[in-house]
Amino acid sequence: MAKHAFLSASSCARWLACTKSAALNAQAGSTGSPYAQEGTDAHSLCEYLVLTALGREAKDPTEDLSYYDQEMQDCAEGYRDFCMEGVETAKALCPDPLVGVEEHLEFSRWVPQGFGTGDCVIVADDLLQIIDFKYGRGIEVSADHNPQLMCYALGAVDAYDGIYDIKRISLNVYQPRLGNVDSWEVSKEELLDWAENTLAPAAKLAYAGEGTFKAGDHCQFCKVKATCRERADYNMKLAQYDFADPALLEPSDIAAILPKIDQLTSWASDVKDYALQQALSGVHYDGFKVVAGRSVRKYTNEAAVAEAVTEAGYDPYEQKLLGITAMTRMLGRTKFNEILGDLIDKPQGKPVLVTESDKRPEYSTANNDFMEE
Repeated sequence: MAKHAFLSASSCARWLACTKSAALNAQAGSTGSPYAQEGTDAHSLCEYLVLTALGREAKDPTEDLSYYDQEMQDCAEGYRDFCMEGVETAKALCPDPLVGVEEHLEFSRWVPQGFGTGDCVIVADDLLQIIDFKYGRGIEVSADHNPQLMCYALGAVDAYDGIYDIKRISLNVYQPRLGNVDSWEVSKEELLDWAENTLAPAAKLAYAGEGTFKAGDHCQFCKVKATCRERADYNMKLAQYDFADPALLEPSDIAAILPKIDQLTSWASDVKDYALQQALSGVHYDGFKVVAGRSVRKYTNEAAVAEAVTEAGYDPYEQKLLGITAMTRMLGRTKFNEILGDLIDKPQGKPVLVTESDKRPEYSTANNDFMEE
């Protein structure tokens, strides 16, 4: 069984902001999920492909993977290529760079018993590269000031600075299912200053179960987020605003509300999910009961259905053109572009209001304005 740190790098964003959450999450224990297993499978495949590309012996894990498919293969191959580009960059800086794959990294100088696993760590004179593979498609992860990757970088600096003359650190997130490849660079001095003055003080409080509770975006993966009083109070503050007529709100009011709406809806959903699970376990909430939701009819035996309909003189099947994703998998990206490149149109997407930090270009309203005229 894999060993997990009390103050792990992967949860650093949470306990760095909300120091008291560390102890509560440790008490809650670990819970598995299909998404977590899917990510584990993808990482295993990535490890194998990178090791093979480096000329190292490795066992092909595909037969043992629960969620292996062509999409996972494509994503892992793209990650391998990205890592090998990093290796070439390192070789231009020194003749013998170190390349660690699934590298165990200790950063306990700043975080009590702190350790983690770096997906790909490339160490050369002048430049240290940390590459983190994210298989999730739910949330786009940024490399900019990413505390998880910064902790990994501290572990690598602690282990290899002196062997290599590290001056710069490049943090990289490779998240293929969202088309997100993000990089951010920081100097060794800036990284160590963050470690001493931000990370270490917070880690000391978190390890001791002291400090404060603080709600925010970091609550998303907290194990006690549904019952956290601080998070409830934080979200209930939105009730101060009169939503009966949003037109009466000033632009400054709306600007203050917008960043909190996603957190509010997420919190409400977490509370409802938690309440349902508790109700199923026997907890009674005044005024509520559990009922069976809407269900969808389904065939008990598709082969038998097809045979029965065919015998009755009907065709039970419909012919349908493959979707773009399925067609790409069948033809391969190169052949797809050769054959169908001129037959693909990607219209402008539906307008969505996001923060100015979003990387997408601003929505053009020119077509809409023309249509109105």
